[in-house]
Amino acid sequence: MNFHDVGLDANLLRALDACGFTAPTDIQTKAIPPALIGRDVLASAQTGTGKTAAFALPALQCLLTTPPTTNGRGPRVLVLTPTRELATQVASVFADLARFTKIKCGTIVGGVGFGPQIQLLRNPLDVLVATPGRLIDHMDRGNVDFARLQILVLDEADRMLDMGFLHAVTRIANATPKNRQTMLFSATFEGSILNVANRHLRNPERVQLAVATQRHEGIDQWMHKASNDAHKRAMLDHLLTDPQLSQVVVFTGTKWRAKKLAASLSSQGHASAPLQGNMSQAARQRAVDQLRSGQVRVLVATDVASRGLDVPGISHVINFDLPKTPEDYIHRIGRTGRAGASGIAISLVTPEDRQQLVQIERLTGRPVEPRTIPGMAPVAATLEAVQPQRTRPQGKHNHNRRSTSGGHGRHTDRSGGRAVSG
Repeated sequence: MNFHDVGLDANLLRALDACGFTAPTDIQTKAIPPALIGRDVLASAQTGTGKTAAFALPALQCLLTTPPTTNGRGPRVLVLTPTRELATQVASVFADLARFTKIKCGTIVGGVGFGPQIQLLRNPLDVLVATPGRLIDHMDRGNVDFARLQILVLDEADRMLDMGFLHAVTRIANATPKNRQTMLFSATFEGSILNVANRHLRNPERVQLAVATQRHEGIDQWMHKASNDAHKRAMLDHLLTDPQLSQVVVFTGTKWRAKKLAASLSSQGHASAPLQGNMSQAARQRAVDQLRSGQVRVLVATDVASRGLDVPGISHVINFDLPKTPEDYIHRIGRTGRAGASGIAISLVTPEDRQQLVQIERLTGRPVEPRTIPGMAPVAATLEAVQPQRTRPQGKHNHNRRSTSGGHGRHTDRSGGRAVSG
């Protein structure tokens, strides 16, 4: 399949050319054709595979070729996302692809004032990208009109359920027209996802890409064992002195640790900024913009950034704290190696992280290779405590590599061809 084969509107093809997008990704090849003919779609795909365009292009095509079925001012396409960052990213993809049309897009998210959002909802709108909580607030105030809605998209549905939005998603879906087209995108089909799909989708086309064992093939992954938190801080400082780490996202387990660690790194001479849920939307966007522009080199983030943060130049992800769920590990490391590029993910692992490490390796189907920074090995008493009880990796591993990036001789190559990302 190529974009010209499926009958996309000329203005969408023009936008794809202007963006430099040539060949569709796997998820786009599999999801776009059934979506274009109005089928419901149930798709499993992680971030960085071009999934946003996989639902944005069919939605925009519908808006350009199908008149609204009723009068009104409300959106004809509604996209629900779990976080403000992802909502902003999705809206940006829609804006890029609709640049040569008169289609109007808007976002409704928390962390910003109600006034501009009320004004947005009072005017005719084609595409609305929203987080469930804030959209429910507007529904309660009578600000939302779903009479014209033709397409509902549940993006990162697994994350929305993990964040406790099941009731909100159900209420929103039940408030939309029954004859709508629905597309659900999730990293996995586990847990409550299939229940949600059975409730809200009609005979969907099922699209399932690579399972966890095949994800992020272009991302080198390894770990450094640490004795304690102070040891992790020393190793992180050492790792960040490597100039090959061009742009880095460091993940912590709590908002407090993200704020404190960012301040500590800045005092050590590493240009850093925090990104966590207590920050206003403007402050969070400012931190991301500082990373994009090179004003900061290190973004210290909680899992609020594990989905929706799309900065093509991120060369490394460092898990200062392992995530609470193994699925979040998949999403965290997916911040690097975007759109087919390569990347590096490093985890700092203490004895207390043993069970989390076991769960990550079980999900990914492969061990996380242990490496040692010369002169910074953990004390002998903690070595075996960090190593989970599993079959050790096959092959030889050089534990005396001279490079802090692991000595692979391979670093992120950003010069390759570009595919539709989002």
